[in-house]
Amino acid sequence: MTQPPLAEQLPYHRLARLSPRHQWWRPLAGTLVVAVGYVLAVLVLMLCFLVAGLALGYPEDADGWPEFGPVSGTALDLLSIAVGIPVLLLTVRWIGRRPAGTVSSVTGRLRRRWLGVCVLTAVPVLALSMGGMFLLPSDGGEAESQWVGWPAFARALVMLLVLVPLQAAAEEYVFRGWLTQTAGAFLRSPWAALVPQAVLFAAAHGWGTAWGFADLLVFGMCAGWLTWRTGGLEASIALHTVNNLLAFGVSAAVVDGLASDETAADAGWQTVVLDVAGIVLYTAAVTWWLRRRPLQRTAPAPLPPAHPYGAAPGPWPVHPYGSVPGQSPVYPYGAMPGQGVMPGQWPGHPATGAPVPPSGTAHPGAAAPWLGTDSPAGSAGTGEDTSGTR
Repeated sequence: MTQPPLAEQLPYHRLARLSPRHQWWRPLAGTLVVAVGYVLAVLVLMLCFLVAGLALGYPEDADGWPEFGPVSGTALDLLSIAVGIPVLLLTVRWIGRRPAGTVSSVTGRLRRRWLGVCVLTAVPVLALSMGGMFLLPSDGGEAESQWVGWPAFARALVMLLVLVPLQAAAEEYVFRGWLTQTAGAFLRSPWAALVPQAVLFAAAHGWGTAWGFADLLVFGMCAGWLTWRTGGLEASIALHTVNNLLAFGVSAAVVDGLASDETAADAGWQTVVLDVAGIVLYTAAVTWWLRRRPLQRTAPAPLPPAHPYGAAPGPWPVHPYGSVPGQSPVYPYGAMPGQGVMPGQWPGHPATGAPVPPSGTAHPGAAAPWLGTDSPAGSAGTGEDTSGTR
């Protein structure tokens, strides 16, 4: 007996091929749809904030844009990134023709327990790295930071706890998710799929210093490798979320800290050394966890659709309806259940090759003549089969 073919196991970066309707152009068209859809979503969000700001009487800046203040302005910035998540997931479903959850992991969903493990791993590691940055000597020209006060800090912290995870997840879904899987649709090597997204991730944060660009590049490569190694975005989302929460939290603790436009791209070499050390240590810790609790890392690719009658594609050895035009009918499974004859025959019907009774002669075993026809219905040579088979 021929063994059925085994499904190819697809790693995370190859999951764009998980759809039975995958075609080469779908990832490229999806990238265009994500870009256009994201721009439209941001424009709608900005319009809503503009209307709300004018209606509530917020003061306007030189460009006529409402001045919401540091906390509300930061919330708008975070939301303008987070709106990319629904745009991307809808594109995966409609253009990619596969479940939206296949961007989250090879299981088709976000593995929440594993995400929790990664968050608990990232908190002490990145907190240690962030604490080391406070020990670095500060520039003499910097003004002394002033504590913002508990009420203002609490309001900012609530906003950050709600929106920063969405903002960080959106960036991971775009760079470690969509872009990685788009490259993986054409390239088998995981490194060939991971390097482009890391470069684009660093470039998307703007150009500040060479050290800052290198820091973002290392972050993108480590997050991408963890995504491929674990088969999902959970480890990279945890790293990104905890890192941003700590950075935003420190900024929210001081007056006008959230109003600063500096990013990781502007970091100096001392800060980058400590930040890279924390990223590498977190990557090593997650790798250690994987040895203790292995995760599913691949998903089975869809097999080619089976032939509806069990035969391989090509000429059918048996006509799908039991007969070939111009030939006597052949039942595809042999004799009919409980009988030793084929469809088109019945007890007493002459066997294949037997002489056909002349017209007007009663058929042996039949109670009536053959309805006055010149030949029996469905017999060879007529080209028709009225025996009832389908």
